[in-house]
Amino acid sequence: MYRRILILFTFFATLTLNALAQMQPKREFRGAWIQCVNNQWNGIGRDRMQQTLTYQLDELQKSGINVILFQVRAEGDALYASPYEPWSRYLTGQQGRAPEPYWDPLQWMVEQCHRRGMEIHAWINPFRAKTKGTPMLTSPYYQQHPDRFFEYDGLWLFDPGIPENRAYICQVTADIVRRYDIDGLHIDDYFYPYPVAGLSIPDDNSYALYGNGMDRNNWRRQNVNTFIRDLYHTVHQTKAWVKFGVSPFGIYRNQKNDPNGSATNGLQNYDDLYADILLWVRQGWLDYNIPQLYWEVGNRAADYATLVQWWNAYAAGRPLIVGQDVERTVKFADTTNPQTHQVYQKYNLQRAMPNVAGSCQWYAKACVDNPQNYTTVLRQVYHCYPALQPAMPWIDGKAPGKVRKAKVIWMTDGPVLFWTEPKAKDAMDYATKYVVYRFVKGERVDIGDPSHIVSITTDTFFKLPYSGGNTEYTYVVTALDRVQNESKPVKKRVSL
Repeated sequence: MYRRILILFTFFATLTLNALAQMQPKREFRGAWIQCVNNQWNGIGRDRMQQTLTYQLDELQKSGINVILFQVRAEGDALYASPYEPWSRYLTGQQGRAPEPYWDPLQWMVEQCHRRGMEIHAWINPFRAKTKGTPMLTSPYYQQHPDRFFEYDGLWLFDPGIPENRAYICQVTADIVRRYDIDGLHIDDYFYPYPVAGLSIPDDNSYALYGNGMDRNNWRRQNVNTFIRDLYHTVHQTKAWVKFGVSPFGIYRNQKNDPNGSATNGLQNYDDLYADILLWVRQGWLDYNIPQLYWEVGNRAADYATLVQWWNAYAAGRPLIVGQDVERTVKFADTTNPQTHQVYQKYNLQRAMPNVAGSCQWYAKACVDNPQNYTTVLRQVYHCYPALQPAMPWIDGKAPGKVRKAKVIWMTDGPVLFWTEPKAKDAMDYATKYVVYRFVKGERVDIGDPSHIVSITTDTFFKLPYSGGNTEYTYVVTALDRVQNESKPVKKRVSL
């Protein structure tokens, strides 16, 4: 009897997983944050850091991750060769000390991510200038303008109310975008500081200079709004194809403060951090939005299910990405099935939301460590097929041309499908990646089905598997431009 029950359970579980797999979207943002502020790189040296990052990127690639958000500016510093700001203590152990032997982590990561077909988004913290663990500020900008900063609970911040600070951060950003072949520029949730009971923000001087009699809370929001607008335009004016994304705290407003807010009870972007996320989305000042929905389903103050549905309702035509806390997801039991954790519950819920365009893992190492088979579920169920990035027609909606001269050449080690890149009139039409699909004879050629994708590659060739030449396949190649518009397909039949 027990054996029969077990067989039935396995059968229905397999049907369920197969059904879930069939829900795979062809386009989905599948990101992971790689942070420096946990001191994982501090003083370990180039070789060990590269070895660790190589392992993480390889494992993340196997897990279907297609975007890396790499922290390069944590506190007015740099994990890259900046002409404006000092090397980060999170890299070398001391702010201002260059790495020995010398190398550029951001440039190295650009090469490594692109080699794996991943996008890389440079992640900066805009206003934080010094954390509690940093003994001194060596920034030339700070040395020249210490009056443009304020201290709050042990942190030093660029005062967002000072126009020169906002312009300086845009200047730093433009330099990153101009000199590095990044795919996106990303900022996190720190604008005005997270509030501490009994402490007020010491911005009296900037308010007196620039407040113009406005309510101070509205003035602070205006400062952040102006910065986001200017930063968005800075990114796109420097390189039109580079995406700009924001990862705000997970609650916009609570219903007790705003009838349109979420049924939650926690810190609020709008009221406490002076971050009007919905205005930015409605105005088109960001290209994707990743609210940090780190709570569990059933949390009394901030229920994940409540929040993912709320953000879905206010997506306003921009890709909504769910910020997932890996460790918290596996810590709590599924509210409908206490025998498992919440990974299935969360992903099924977000996949059911029409405006959710993917998820981002907090944090990369936790995803690589695969706690309680979290990452195994991604590999076997939710990321079992490759995915392209969400379409962004407001940046560019024109597809590149078709690949040219597709042909199979028999090399000494077997057949290889070669093609030539399409012609391009400008940088937005240039093909940067290619998608290779495979269909068995008799199958309908449908490039909308991601289960047929065998490779997303920067190469202009693909080695074909050969097993005696008795099976006929149709291979299809398409070109992707910088924002992953997809060309018309080119077909090639071959017996393998």
